[in-house]
Amino acid sequence: MRRRVASLLLAGFLAVPLASRPAGAGAGDAIAVDASLIPQFSKHSQTARFGRLTYLGGFSFWSPDGRLHGISAIRLREKGAAFVAVTDNGCRVEGRITRDAGGRPLGLSGVEVTALTDLVGRPLRGKAAGDAESLALAPDGRTAYVGFEQRHRIWAYDLSGTELGRARSVPLPVPARELRANKGLEMLAIAPQASPLNGAMVTVAEHSIDPAGNLFAGIAGEDGGVFKVRRNDGWEVSDGDFLPNGDLLLLERRFEGIFSGLGIRIRRIAGDAIRPGALVDGPVVFEADLSDEIDNMEGLDVWLDGEGRTRLTLVSDDNGSLFQRNILLEFVWTDGDDPAPGLASGG
Repeated sequence: MRRRVASLLLAGFLAVPLASRPAGAGAGDAIAVDASLIPQFSKHSQTARFGRLTYLGGFSFWSPDGRLHGISAIRLREKGAAFVAVTDNGCRVEGRITRDAGGRPLGLSGVEVTALTDLVGRPLRGKAAGDAESLALAPDGRTAYVGFEQRHRIWAYDLSGTELGRARSVPLPVPARELRANKGLEMLAIAPQASPLNGAMVTVAEHSIDPAGNLFAGIAGEDGGVFKVRRNDGWEVSDGDFLPNGDLLLLERRFEGIFSGLGIRIRRIAGDAIRPGALVDGPVVFEADLSDEIDNMEGLDVWLDGEGRTRLTLVSDDNGSLFQRNILLEFVWTDGDDPAPGLASGG
């Protein structure tokens, strides 16, 4: 309650009205969502360039409906006009992102929440059954693949009908015996068709490690298999997605104390290095901490806007806590030489 009252007093507070249902939405419950703009990413300067990313805009958001808590993954549709997300309490969230004339995100509208279902169409109940942590959309937008932890699995859902319907089981590309109970498949992403992985779906574990300390990861399909991602102490994978050229961006986070130890970063993995049996690593292209507008960032989506620019959308999971925020942030991917990932340039 204290966070909500404080947010209402912020200058620039934006109340977002409900709008029409996005294309392909299920028969969900409409919920009210409010938002407050985040005009700059750094709390101490107006610089906009951070590593390979240039900050475009963002907002914090909240709802009186408790089902909005726990957003773990997000995918944008319609060139950034609509979105699909999943929560770790077993819900699918859909809606639209309102934007200004320059494409900067302002808030959410037309938001609907639908319970994810099991293999016979029953709504998932309880944290253990509904702990959805990762999401990928088929290129045609008709199928959503959802990765769950605790009870490790990948289920596919049909998005083309008017109802969410029953789930369909997808074989795990990583053996379930290798996955830790609450540190499972935190990332699902589908590679571009015109890339070294030829449109394959890839998953990476949050903190399920082999004897050498490397993260388990996998490529789905008959030609796929297990590979490993080199892990750095203190960092855990929270999501990821592919650049248009087929390189994989991994969102990682660390937490070493509520006042100073929260950080996020993005690592770039060469797409042609990802293959069964490989151990992959890559450079850090972006890094941020509590001097920036971050929270528990769990979702990352890479998409092309109407101008052909590569954008990154990040979303946080507030864990249902009064001391955390739901945040949506957007950046433009900037080609060229990298400044130091943790330093801003330009502005």
